[in-house]
Amino acid sequence: MKRCHLICLALCTVFLSNTHSQPSQNQEFIIAFTGDAIITRKLSVYQEPEYLEMIDILRNADAAFTNLEVLFHDYEAFPMHQSGGTYMRADPQLAEELVWAGFDMVSTANNHTGDYGVEGMRINLKHTEAAGLLHAGSGESLAEAREARFLETAKARVALISCASTFPDHSRAGKSRDDIPARPGLNPMRYEKRYQVTSEQLNQLKAIDEALGLSNMGWWARAEGFRLFGREFEASEVPDEITVPNKEDLDDIAAVVRNASGLADITIVTIHAHERYKSLEVPARFLETFARAMIDAGADVVVGHGPHVLRGIEIYKNKPIFYSLGDFVFQNETLLRLPYENYERFGLDESSHVADFNDVRYQNDEIGFPSNPEVWESVIAVPAWRSGELTAITLHPITLGHGQPRQARGRPMLTDEKLGKKIINDLIELSSPYGTTITWNGSVGVVKLE
Repeated sequence: MKRCHLICLALCTVFLSNTHSQPSQNQEFIIAFTGDAIITRKLSVYQEPEYLEMIDILRNADAAFTNLEVLFHDYEAFPMHQSGGTYMRADPQLAEELVWAGFDMVSTANNHTGDYGVEGMRINLKHTEAAGLLHAGSGESLAEAREARFLETAKARVALISCASTFPDHSRAGKSRDDIPARPGLNPMRYEKRYQVTSEQLNQLKAIDEALGLSNMGWWARAEGFRLFGREFEASEVPDEITVPNKEDLDDIAAVVRNASGLADITIVTIHAHERYKSLEVPARFLETFARAMIDAGADVVVGHGPHVLRGIEIYKNKPIFYSLGDFVFQNETLLRLPYENYERFGLDESSHVADFNDVRYQNDEIGFPSNPEVWESVIAVPAWRSGELTAITLHPITLGHGQPRQARGRPMLTDEKLGKKIINDLIELSSPYGTTITWNGSVGVVKLE
């Protein structure tokens, strides 16, 4: 009897080990990527077919990512003297709405990370974790903010590294020499900027400086340029703006990526970056340098977010760089409360509230985000890998309801064919400088791979 029991136990062990064995490396692995999520209202209450079909895209992927550009808390922390634009806050229960929609990974490094100080950041991370969302990009020290976080799935292990180039300086995490605590905050990717102007323009700037005594720091050691208005200027035949990544940040983040790529099947790097080159839709040059360096270090995909519009797609060494995926949820106009500083900025008194702030800030939707259709048009990017190699990228166009009342707009859903084609055509144009070919098949965009 005992022997029979042992035989049965052995057979069961073999059966269970077979059913729980690692899946074949030849399986397709899909990740759905979206841009910024500023969520202040529930997602789970809507039933439109084009909305639920979009939710299925997220849920049917093996993993899904968004940039969490809002802080979950109940106003336990006070607002800082400076925000990332608007002081972002949402009901902590809304973290579960993102999980309902299918998300399991978020970035917490962006220009709103420090809106409510270190305590607000900590509370946000607590609610994010409690909802079951993996997060990367902020922490109790620079080392913690920079480290990769890992998502375990049935098919693959995914590493997530997130950083930001756009942020108030008080949000930046710091190091410690073990004598005082490190500064909590976000993972920074700083950059240097200088302006090239003609010799005539440079002489004009020097004359302004000398006439008004604006600069007390003296001339640069370099004869061809000087600093004025907190900017560096140098002579050139053609005016231009030059940006380069901060070497320390670039090298440190690349080291994290190299380590993560040796511990994961898919390594993701995301960056929150508003910085532009000549137009909002074109990324600053340092972002191109950064993204390619991350691929060189071992990243499988680089995802940009932050400017609230789409930017081009580059395929570098057969790995995708999405310079910006625009917005996914953009409900910044339906915040529950705003601090004194927001109202003071527009000369509003204590009888004014959130709707009044929106009216003045956007001049009744005539300027700013409400007036720009491209802010409310985006895509869900869905790359697929097999045996570690990129095999496909589909782009699902979405609309956030441009022109609708502010209490309705900001929630995404799949577009109709006409608007979808327009969005993909915009991406075709934005991606052409990178040599990327995208086609429209009637419902989605398809990126041509080598």
